[in-house]
Amino acid sequence: MLAAPLAPARTTVTRTAYWVRLLPFLAALACLTRIPSFTRPLWNPDEGFLAVQARLLAQGGQLYETVVDRKPPLLPWLYQAAFALCGSGSLTPLRVLAVLAQLLTAALLASLARRRWGDRAGRTAGVLYLLVSVGLNPEDAQAATFEVFMLPWTAAALWCADRGRWGAAGAAVAAAFLTKQTGGAVLLPVAWLLHQRGGTRAGLPRLAAGCAVPVLGAALATDPAGFLFWTVTGSAAYASVTGSELHVLGRALTNAVILAVASAGLLPPVVRALRTARTTAAELWMWLAASALAVALGCHFFGHYYLQLTPPLALLATAALHVLPQERHLAAVLTSAGACALFLGWGLLAPRPELAHAERLATALAHRTAPADRVLVWGIHPETYWLAGRTPATRYLTAGLLTNYSGGRDGPRVGEEYAVAGAWPVFRREMAAHAPALVVDDSRGKPYTPGRLPTLRRLLAAGYEEVGRVDGAVLYARVPPGQRARLSPGPYAAPPPRPPAPSPGGAAPGRR
Repeated sequence: MLAAPLAPARTTVTRTAYWVRLLPFLAALACLTRIPSFTRPLWNPDEGFLAVQARLLAQGGQLYETVVDRKPPLLPWLYQAAFALCGSGSLTPLRVLAVLAQLLTAALLASLARRRWGDRAGRTAGVLYLLVSVGLNPEDAQAATFEVFMLPWTAAALWCADRGRWGAAGAAVAAAFLTKQTGGAVLLPVAWLLHQRGGTRAGLPRLAAGCAVPVLGAALATDPAGFLFWTVTGSAAYASVTGSELHVLGRALTNAVILAVASAGLLPPVVRALRTARTTAAELWMWLAASALAVALGCHFFGHYYLQLTPPLALLATAALHVLPQERHLAAVLTSAGACALFLGWGLLAPRPELAHAERLATALAHRTAPADRVLVWGIHPETYWLAGRTPATRYLTAGLLTNYSGGRDGPRVGEEYAVAGAWPVFRREMAAHAPALVVDDSRGKPYTPGRLPTLRRLLAAGYEEVGRVDGAVLYARVPPGQRARLSPGPYAAPPPRPPAPSPGGAAPGRR
């Protein structure tokens, strides 16, 4: 009579003991793999973009209206909350949150693997994920940006679906989408699990509601039309590869090779699983395929996009390793650890010349302007605003939104005509309403140089003069209206009018 109630208690104790041992180890490993992230104030322009957005939101800006980007709102809100609690002068709080996000992803993957293949598989999945999660260029893997905070939601979606919690699974899919649009790809394996479990009639409405309610809530909390435009419909030119095919292909192959090196311990068991047991974990293969499609969507292939592949890769490798001899399991972990060590060394030792440039430029900008001044940094490094502590003169924080260069295109589809729809009229109104005290041309010979852009060329020619240069970037100060008649011609000044043709008698008109 007393034996039956004791079984759940023993199970609970065993489960608790397992996690009490595993979670501290995963936490230590997550901290170790993220050490390089704390050694730089910034890792890439995405962090700078988010930091500037968060400051503008704190000053009363409105997302998708006076603060714009082609991304959903969750991460800008997270940055804003972190700045409100800890100050906006450092990204250290976001680095800590990134460690926690990696730990949560690893724990969810460990739980999934343990439920399917046992205790050892759970440990393997968590460890392999953390080891491979830093296996890209450090500016992609160590930055506290979209993919790092998206992946816990994708893992949570699979975790909930594996347990038949369809409403929660839908909410996790929505949260992944609201962190970055490509996070919604996890809906495919979730829907497959729903179909396989035969609970479509009862589960589908809960899954659909779980997906829809958070997305609709985010749209209503911002601006529904702006939310739809900036997250879905307004990026047609951004997704085109016309004129940059070789450039894009080279980036895709380079980052694929880098991730393959980091995954040297995972790929052999994954290939073995593909040959022998691919039907036993169809949802994991769907997760990998959907993630690969998400990486390719838009044809940009930046390194951080590839982080979306790492959770399904870790689980597929674990699925194959749990039936292999112990020595194969150990070899996979050690190989992954060795690759991880190489990438950590890269992160700790590699120079960051663009960061050094942005810091020097920010110093010059802060020296030449007052804290209340608005400035325009014409380039693709919005972190300059944040480092200098200055407010942008426009809602468009990079030249990319106004020229389509933000995708790293090197072909002909860069210019005013390829900007986000309606951007240049808004830009002109903003320049008229609060002209920047200083304009920084940080194009440095790129295709979006002001000389190729009529609107910006006229702006500089009409009211600005060159006052300095920093590492190839040109600084232009606004000239007071009373002095503009004496404005010396600069590189973007309009050419002087041609003199009238001489009279037939040889004397110029007016000189009789």
